[in-house]
Amino acid sequence: MPGKRISQIETELQKFLKKHPDTGVIELLIADVTGALRGKRIRNNDFAKTFKNGFYMPGAAVLLDTIGGDIKGSPWSSTDGDPDVNAIVVPGSLTPIPWAQKPSAQVMFRFFTHDGEPFLADSRHVLERAAEPVRKMGLKIVMAIELEFYLLDGKADKPTARVSKVPGIGRVQPGPQVFSPDDLWDIETFLNDLNETCDAQGIPAGTTTSEFSPGQFEINLQHVDDPVLACDQGVLLKRAIKAIARKHGLVACFMAKPFEEDAGSGMHVHMSLVDRNGKNYFSQGKQNMASPPFSSRLRHSVGGLAKIMAESTAIFAPNANSFRRLRPDMQAPVEPNWGANHRTVALRIPMSDEKNLRFEHRVPGADANPYLVTAAILAGVHYGLKNKCDPGRMVQVHEVIEPVLKIPNRWDAAIDLFSRSKILPQYLGEDFCKIYAMHRRDESRQFHNAVSTLDFDWYMRAV
Repeated sequence: MPGKRISQIETELQKFLKKHPDTGVIELLIADVTGALRGKRIRNNDFAKTFKNGFYMPGAAVLLDTIGGDIKGSPWSSTDGDPDVNAIVVPGSLTPIPWAQKPSAQVMFRFFTHDGEPFLADSRHVLERAAEPVRKMGLKIVMAIELEFYLLDGKADKPTARVSKVPGIGRVQPGPQVFSPDDLWDIETFLNDLNETCDAQGIPAGTTTSEFSPGQFEINLQHVDDPVLACDQGVLLKRAIKAIARKHGLVACFMAKPFEEDAGSGMHVHMSLVDRNGKNYFSQGKQNMASPPFSSRLRHSVGGLAKIMAESTAIFAPNANSFRRLRPDMQAPVEPNWGANHRTVALRIPMSDEKNLRFEHRVPGADANPYLVTAAILAGVHYGLKNKCDPGRMVQVHEVIEPVLKIPNRWDAAIDLFSRSKILPQYLGEDFCKIYAMHRRDESRQFHNAVSTLDFDWYMRAV
């Protein structure tokens, strides 16, 4: 925590308040291991002190379960006294909150131990640790995130997708209406407010599309050359979408599978590497209009990603609902296959030239923690490059494939594979991997111990 960083933060605060002098509240935000934002608010009399000296907060803030509960038996919890750690504001993350009733702002923070070391359960640190081997190769990581989500009717008695109606008739429009421009016009006011919010907060939101189920949409972020920043933008875009949806009487749903027979929602990660000379590391430098001009380096990276896909599934699919999406009959990526210009594979090579050649990882759900997802992806990329992993046969353009389930589609099975991994701890850290497995296993236990209405529907009369 060098003084230069504190000085930079203080300067940013002064400039921000000069531009936004009426700011009365700043929200302090951090993503926990589930990807949910946690934190607290401070008022203007605490701004200067907090930005200069940091503050203290329980380390358990990033180790809560999805519903904000403590994990009994976990370190940094009520079991060992719920100890505080140091929290420091992240430079460059201070932005206004356009949807607030009164002038307010938000800023990200990160955790450090009392010795000044990055806190092992802070997702930012896990990602930075996983990125280091790639950076030591002299490579820059360029990436972007795509988020799929549903807009639900905020006044309905049960989760109901907000579906457009047939003009002049008033009945619900049938069919998925994928890529429908009319569906986007129907949510124009929501999108306009969201775009203005993203501009105000420096979130580089790009293309919006109507997706493969009624009420489902996707928003893409622009590529940036900092994976931590890309993940910051991912969690803040999700926060903005939820806030603006609420303002318009809607509910934004990022569950991986909110509806049984409709498409699941994914978080697709596009990534490329750039060498010291500014050239795409995956490219062989020759343009081929029939197929992206990729090199053996991309093949090896994909091979590494394929090798660790099964043991990484506990990160890509972090909760019970995540696994309802991973069904072969729903066009979900359920095996470590790859191909160019083919959207049913897990690892897709989009059509591109030698400059923007990249892969797209399509396995993670929209409910996953983007920092941990990116850390696992970088682990696979580096492992594949280091060991020259063979990804196997490439799925060809127009090839019809019958997906075969080769990654775990049950929560406990995924956690078991993650716990036995010999590769991921080398990149994410052994202590973090142990805590993460404990964390997810405890939530799985809680979920499966709960008696649902389905128990009564199926068994009350029959047994």
